[in-house]
Amino acid sequence: MAHTAMSGNGTTAGDDPLQTAVWRLRSRACWADAAALLPTDTPAAALQRAGLMVERCLYTERGWAEAEDALRTAEALAHSDEERGAAACERGHLAYSATLHGVRDRADEARAALGRAAALIPPGVADRALLDFRRGLLAENLTRSPQAARAAYRRAHAGATAHADPLLLSFTWRHLAGLALREGELAEARHGFAESLRIREELGYLVGTAPALASLADAESEPEASRLREEARRLFRLLGGVPTWLARQLTPPAPGVATA
Repeated sequence: MAHTAMSGNGTTAGDDPLQTAVWRLRSRACWADAAALLPTDTPAAALQRAGLMVERCLYTERGWAEAEDALRTAEALAHSDEERGAAACERGHLAYSATLHGVRDRADEARAALGRAAALIPPGVADRALLDFRRGLLAENLTRSPQAARAAYRRAHAGATAHADPLLLSFTWRHLAGLALREGELAEARHGFAESLRIREELGYLVGTAPALASLADAESEPEASRLREEARRLFRLLGGVPTWLARQLTPPAPGVATA
């Protein structure tokens, strides 16, 4: 299961206090509370609120109507090409999330929206890195094209590095590592998963730390793998079972069931 990043502020000392408060709530899976702190009348705030609501859908598999409402508001308030492109990027991500979770097949809508975003967001800007990452998710999980996914993740990784976006880097590290693991490149996978976990722990991104622990466990040998999974279970329970899809990955095998 893949999930995504949303670029944002508030992750470092000296940031705007509002963004710091939003980040703290978001990182603890309180997306609705974080969105409620934002003003309602600016394109930037509307886009950020939509991003929070879409992210909640991906992590909790609920809140789809609220995300649609927030997204329509963001689309209505967008004026510049870059704002319209950012809104299209969120539209594509919501459609991707709905398809991934089996709510409704919106794969064509996701491709069209991300394609529209690519036509509107100029190369080299921060939003382009996030768009590249989301196009990678589409390629990996819907199109089943690992080569296209890897190319998109690498572009996103380079963009996140250029724009000093550590949260997005934690996602690109993790997904590049996931592709490496599938190809049997254990050392590369272990390095990427470890980097992702390190960044998320440094940022205090609690809701993303359990998935990072579980991913690293998949590339480790025993007893370290079991230790990492148990820590992931602890955080997963602490956050009330979020992200929902992680439950399947963390469920221990039933007694007496053979494992490969």
